[in-house]
Amino acid sequence: MKPASITSKRGVGKWGLPAILICGLAGFFVTGLHQLISWETMARHYAEISHFIEQNRAASYFGFVLFYTAVVAFSLPIASLLTLAAGALLGWPSIGLIVVAATAGASLLFIGARGLFRDVLRARAGPFFAKLEAGFTKNAFSYLLFLRLMPVAPFWAVNILPAFSGMRLTQFIGATAIGIIPGTSVYVAVGRGFDHLLARGETPNLAVLNTPHIWLPLAGLALLALLPTLYRQINPTSKKDQPHDPS
Repeated sequence: MKPASITSKRGVGKWGLPAILICGLAGFFVTGLHQLISWETMARHYAEISHFIEQNRAASYFGFVLFYTAVVAFSLPIASLLTLAAGALLGWPSIGLIVVAATAGASLLFIGARGLFRDVLRARAGPFFAKLEAGFTKNAFSYLLFLRLMPVAPFWAVNILPAFSGMRLTQFIGATAIGIIPGTSVYVAVGRGFDHLLARGETPNLAVLNTPHIWLPLAGLALLALLPTLYRQINPTSKKDQPHDPS
């Protein structure tokens, strides 16, 4: 029989991180933070926030990375708002900060999914999840890169689904970091235009994000990411050297 201490440690390792992530998501709504973090709040306190960042830029960068990492890890529904707000408040450096933070947060959720969520969610997965799992099993990196470039599934779901297929953490980190750069850059660029609106105490119109000149380039990049997968579908087996006729 296995010692109780070993069993206990394994239980903590399996349940610890997922429990923290679930509690963080629940706490976000229970404490009312989902109502506090909004464009209205941002516009109302924009001058104070901007002044603090100007006076404490390094600390602001560090704090933003930690906060954004937590937002992604806990799957809080404010990542898009933070990305746009970072474009207005932090400027172009926020692209690098967001890529690092989002990749770190997504990786934490991926690790948690491998520890616990894999068994729970796989048992309850619907057809949509099953199809995505099949794609990851065959072409893990390209498929994840496509979903990052063209967000056809929720970001939190794409963080969890690769764990079902046994995708390596290094593959997950690489595809996530590369795949979110274009979309993050677009959002930050749009957020830069919100600077003057927020400074006047106005809330931005997010309809601009649904225009073709925003999503068409991302769709094109996403299709490029699938080219290796499509090639393998067309040529399922690579021809090896045929033995020469001795005659």
